[in-house]
Amino acid sequence: MNRWIKISLPLALTGALMSGCTTLDAFTGENQISGTSKGAIAGGLLGAVIGAATAPKEDRAKRALIGAGIGGVAGGGVGFYMDNQEKKLREELVGTGVQVSRTEEGQIDLIMPGNITFDVSSSAVQASFKPTLASVAKVLAEYEDTLVTISGHSDSTGSDDFNQLLSEQRATSVANIILQSGIVVERVAAIGYGENRPIADNSTANGRAENRRVEISLDAIVQD
Repeated sequence: MNRWIKISLPLALTGALMSGCTTLDAFTGENQISGTSKGAIAGGLLGAVIGAATAPKEDRAKRALIGAGIGGVAGGGVGFYMDNQEKKLREELVGTGVQVSRTEEGQIDLIMPGNITFDVSSSAVQASFKPTLASVAKVLAEYEDTLVTISGHSDSTGSDDFNQLLSEQRATSVANIILQSGIVVERVAAIGYGENRPIADNSTANGRAENRRVEISLDAIVQD
């Protein structure tokens, strides 16, 4: 499946902005997320992010183009755009333990092992890992024509219900931090898969450690 999200919209529609989420810093002249919006992110906006994960990416791209004023990447420039984004992420994430990979379809995947992201059976992001997520958010702010899908995964120990809930909570914890950095909600989706998508053998300790992870997948939004 092609991971580039291609959409065509009238130019007038792309100028619409999400209101009430940013304020202008009088000293820097830059838009910053407001305190009121940060409170909303912890509640209602996260509900929108969780719901978005089940929507087709084409629909998410359309909402981002209309609701966030994103212009999209010209079709011929997608490869260059994603190459540069991957390069910047690799530079920002050197030594953090986060794996950066690229699929054949052009998607960028960030794999965050659970042992550096969360304590055992906890969905609270470790304080030591928050600067890493800030680095990711910094790149996402620069490359705004990108959809962000955050997925939580567990190993096979524990009950199915516990693993599913924990994976959802971990995905939303990461999403919350990304949103608090000022990334617009229309770009972000979060979902938990529990133990259903292992990348290693759950019968070994090392395999289970690999399966306990959060992934962030990045897809370019392409507009004709």
